[in-house]
Amino acid sequence: MADTGAESTSVLNATGEDVVGATNGTGRVPATPEGMVVAYSSLVIMALLPIFVGSFRSVKHHKEQKISFQESGEKPETMSSKDAAMFPIIASCTLFGIYMIFKVFSKEYINLLLTVYFFALGVLALAHINSPWIAKIIPSSFPNKEYHLIFTQGKGDKKEEIVNYEFDRKDLICLFVSCLIGLWYGLKKHWIANNLFGLAFAVNGVELLSLNRVSTGCILLSGLFLYDIFWVFGTNVMVTVAKSFEAPIKLVFPQDLLEKGLAADNFAMLGLGDVVIPGIFIALLLRFDVSMKKGSKTYFYSSFLAYFLGLVATIFVMHVFKHAQPALLYLVPACIGVPVSVALLRGEVKELFSYEDHSEKTPDPAVSAISGSATGDKKAQ
Repeated sequence: MADTGAESTSVLNATGEDVVGATNGTGRVPATPEGMVVAYSSLVIMALLPIFVGSFRSVKHHKEQKISFQESGEKPETMSSKDAAMFPIIASCTLFGIYMIFKVFSKEYINLLLTVYFFALGVLALAHINSPWIAKIIPSSFPNKEYHLIFTQGKGDKKEEIVNYEFDRKDLICLFVSCLIGLWYGLKKHWIANNLFGLAFAVNGVELLSLNRVSTGCILLSGLFLYDIFWVFGTNVMVTVAKSFEAPIKLVFPQDLLEKGLAADNFAMLGLGDVVIPGIFIALLLRFDVSMKKGSKTYFYSSFLAYFLGLVATIFVMHVFKHAQPALLYLVPACIGVPVSVALLRGEVKELFSYEDHSEKTPDPAVSAISGSATGDKKAQ
């Protein structure tokens, strides 16, 4: 979060990590206490919603992946411990690269390209989220027909499939509605349209991004914990990029909504990185709860509560000290510490760190270092 004045807000950086701070460099009237409460309460709710929905959707998605794996033998893509360890380094290089691009080129042209790019991504993300419920509200008398789009390259033995997509007319209606929202965002950049895209990105991220071991999640979150602290406290790169980067990879809510209504323009913001990154870890814990077959979701709800408290702590510290605060400084210890503490109390640390979504795969060395591989445990029994 960035500190450039007296008014509280959040600033999003280029890699999706959130920074919380204070800004009033545009001469706007400072937000009222009521307006700030409404704005930050709304942001917290919008952050919790995609994590909750996306986590339960991830359970269904991973079941489908498992069936597909058993039928085709094609392993789903997952993040390894090495990938998790390298991610903060890659993110740092990306962040600094974007920072240099904004220094060299006009941000108006860059943001124009970003608008086109995120229009396409946002439409697809919205369509994926909206398709099930739009299909339910369309009457059964609707003349639906199915289509199959296949696009290949090459001939004979060298023929390679590029696109293989099945859809129907209900999907086309959903795509049309999503395009209208995309045009609204592209033309007006309205904060409601931004949030629709942002929520869709967040739900899809939590649902589809595969983090299948707790040890991998701990490595990823720990690395980004250090990454966030360095780029917020150590340099101005993150804040500079965040203030220049115009794309629906943030959730926003106006602090002057009570005064100006839907035309409000004094926003508090929360980066999607601080929703999706902890969210995929929390979704993993829900899948672990389901795998235990005990009828409870203790790890999911405890980590979900920890995320909520960590987010509230971030906003509180930002508001009290009026200074830049990396959100993951508070979210990571909460999201890792609480479920591990629960596992210690329940005597399930070994089960927690041995769990993986697709047990047919080779055990991760990081798991073996903590509690022994799952395969070795079975042999010992």
